Amino acid sequence: ETLKDGTEAVGNRTRAKIVKNKVSPPFKQAEFDILYGQGISREGGLIDMGVDHGFVRKAGAWYTYDGDQLGQGKENARQFLKDNPDLADELERKIKDKLGVGRRTEEPGADTEVPVEF
Repeated sequence: ETLKDGTEAVGNRTRAKIVKNKVSPPFKQAEFDILYGQGISREGGLIDMGVDHGFVRKAGAWYTYDGDQLGQGKENARQFLKDNPDLADELERKIKDKLGVGRRTEEPGADTEVPVEF
């Protein structure tokens, strides 16, 4: 699927499927946005994961996070998160906490962090 900003193509929505894997079950799939000239979109992944886990609300074309309107359409929401890195970091932290990866905020003295990239 081609990602567009108006009429201009800015990237592709890509689906990857793991066929053979020795350390975990095969045939898992992932979807992510690849933006031309930038690579895999961290903000696009945060929006997708936020919607999947209930942190970001999607109503029609509008994306909302904690009462803040992120934007109308995914491209505008992605740009909003890019312009507001503190909000993007907070959303990433909440997603990681829910999935149980990275530093756990509810455990006092937890110094071991598992690096996970989106």
